[in-house]
Amino acid sequence: MTLLLPALQSPTGPAASREAVRFGDLSLSYGRLAGAADALAARIADAGRVAVWATPTPETVIAVVAALRAGVPAVPLNPRTGERELAHILADSEPTAVLAGPDDTLPPALERLRRVTVDARAAGTPAKETAGWALPAEAGPGSPALIVYTSGTTGPPKGAVLPRRAVAASLDALEDAWGWTGDDVLVHALPLFHVHGLILGVLGPLRRGGSVRHLGRFSPDGVARELASGGTMLFGVPTMYHRLAEVLDGPAGGSGPGSGPADGSGSPADGGGRDALAGALAGARLLVSGSAALPVHDHERIAAATGRRVTERYGMTETLMNTGIRADGVPRPGTVGPPLAGVELRLAEEDGTVLGEPGAIGEIQVRGPNLFTGYLNRPDATAAAHTADGWFRTGDVGTVDEDGYVTIVGRKATDLIKSGGYKIGAGEIENVLLAHPGVREAAVTGEEDPDLGERVVAWVVAADPGSPPAAEELADHVAAQLAPHKRPRTVHYLDALPRNDLGKIMKRSLRAG
Repeated sequence: MTLLLPALQSPTGPAASREAVRFGDLSLSYGRLAGAADALAARIADAGRVAVWATPTPETVIAVVAALRAGVPAVPLNPRTGERELAHILADSEPTAVLAGPDDTLPPALERLRRVTVDARAAGTPAKETAGWALPAEAGPGSPALIVYTSGTTGPPKGAVLPRRAVAASLDALEDAWGWTGDDVLVHALPLFHVHGLILGVLGPLRRGGSVRHLGRFSPDGVARELASGGTMLFGVPTMYHRLAEVLDGPAGGSGPGSGPADGSGSPADGGGRDALAGALAGARLLVSGSAALPVHDHERIAAATGRRVTERYGMTETLMNTGIRADGVPRPGTVGPPLAGVELRLAEEDGTVLGEPGAIGEIQVRGPNLFTGYLNRPDATAAAHTADGWFRTGDVGTVDEDGYVTIVGRKATDLIKSGGYKIGAGEIENVLLAHPGVREAAVTGEEDPDLGERVVAWVVAADPGSPPAAEELADHVAAQLAPHKRPRTVHYLDALPRNDLGKIMKRSLRAG
């Protein structure tokens, strides 16, 4: 196996001055990043594990790269994690130190750990930073690189142990699928405590020898500015692309709704408008959406305004990347493409029967070098997540067509509705609801029903809250586009859908409400 981040191995000459990361007005070259990371690696070389206070800053990049260089597993922490969940993660992972920026205010739960301050603005040259310390040999491919905690929707979060070979395998498979090179400049505003933003969005460019520009806070104008000034790729989640589509649908020169991060907490847009955004998106080499399904309606709006299709891929914390639309492949909105190089994928019934016919609905199971090694301290959960013959049970339900393209129906626990003897995917109903002009956002769940087993329930945010479309109108709209048994039997109207930090709809909150 080659070095995980070869471009950071003692860069010299022109390679040392090449931009590696940029956050706002702070840019770090490969030379400065290597120097800062190696100096920090010397300070944490004896740590068993380190926690990283994963803010969207260059300090987080330095901290994670330093841990990788030192061969020390890093545990990225979401700064917005609640007190109880944070205490669980710390007790489970047992880090000996926490890496944080000089201005970060840490919660009391981290006070018992040795604090190691990371200051990107103080980064010097490699020779100055690393004097008197030699890097250890590259850790083996099976060595843990990161321990990333799951969202904890079915209990306390579990720590997925991600080995170096899984990180390398996924990033190299994406290189093959997307033609990803060192000339690419990636733009994104994703959180850095998660696989999408950290592994794909930071380690991906660094493994290729390219660069990443992080917006800090998402805004359509920030996207337009960075893509228009040299950015070649954009990574985002559906909420972000929805907001871009809203701007593209708006008046010329207007910014429209949708500034801020995926959870909607940002400030107003900073100028620009529809035409600038459309031109910037049209000029990008690749637009990628992940972490949840991008509604077909938003696919079509972006394509109509820019002539560019958004590429979808499918992955999760435990598996990293499983499938993806190829840059040279056929764009198919609503699908996440075929399996990536090295990944095996199959569908199975609840009783374990493997499904082979195109169009069948079943649980997605995968295996390959992209998989985690297990849940930290949870051999029981690790065993339960795998079949007897070694396939990982994703818990996601999908279909595979004749060409091997995968369509995600949803999570088995929340998005597969069994009503009147039919298997119904929530996603297809959501796409139809979103195509109705009176609907801004939509989610679909199943609810116990004494006659049908489960009934289809829609949760809708109206385009005009003062005049929402009637429930019967929406039900008829779905029945006309799909089938009568897929019509919502109940429609709830909300001011907003509950979402997590990545913009995913938290359906268990809807069901509980």
